Amino acid sequence: MKLQFSKYHGSGNDFIMVDSRKNVMADRSVATIAALCDRHFGIGADGLIVLEESAVADFRMVYYNSDGRPGTMCGNGGRCTTLFARRSEWINSDSCRFEALDGLHEVTLLTGERNATVGEVRLGLHNVDGAERISEGYLLDTGSPHLVMFVEDVEKVDVFGLGRKFRQDERFKDGTNVNFVQKGTGEIIVRTYERGVEDETLSCGTGVAAAAMATFLDNDGFGTSIPVKTRGGKLRVNFQPSENLDHFSEVFLTGPATEVFKGTIDMV
Repeated sequence: MKLQFSKYHGSGNDFIMVDSRKNVMADRSVATIAALCDRHFGIGADGLIVLEESAVADFRMVYYNSDGRPGTMCGNGGRCTTLFARRSEWINSDSCRFEALDGLHEVTLLTGERNATVGEVRLGLHNVDGAERISEGYLLDTGSPHLVMFVEDVEKVDVFGLGRKFRQDERFKDGTNVNFVQKGTGEIIVRTYERGVEDETLSCGTGVAAAAMATFLDNDGFGTSIPVKTRGGKLRVNFQPSENLDHFSEVFLTGPATEVFKGTIDMV
């Protein structure tokens, strides 16, 4: 059996995209998905996303990490899914709503013609409650759990070693993603160790959002619209904090989505 797929990336965070209308993909075992995401023996990606029909939205995004296990919300994946949905004719307008594991998300394609392989996408994330200050930094859940740590020079950080250490810390139920953040002039620079990939990724959308809100909470002159630089590209996070800073609403992640190529692969 052959699997038809497209390869996308959102600021370097890359995904295998599968249209369920063209592919039954009955085998979604951990081993099969991990093999497809393998960078040496498979297609290679940080994750795999299946588009399915939804009873409550334009489509449903089903996300798997590269280790083959179901993942939580993925911000870069959500933007890529939206561009893929338009190019696959799941949607016919620049605005849509999709269903993910954490609920419904509103999305707008800001740039890009109907058949364009590159687009700028604005993704609405869920409200964030209960940001917690701990000795290492901040804990926030932006659809996925994140630890945000501030550093002087993000390029000198052992992202793999320290990220793996804190990802497995017994204080964090089911583990956490770990973000290292350097405050720059008018922007922040973020590197992320991503749970489920178990390595650094070039960008993490929900991590970027967590980093931006933690930067605001750290009260160092940043406002509520924060440019973010990652190893894979630039994004922007917007949000509205409550008066007592215990709640964030109108959270938006804006950045590029790009189709890299299409192909087929034999499902053994």
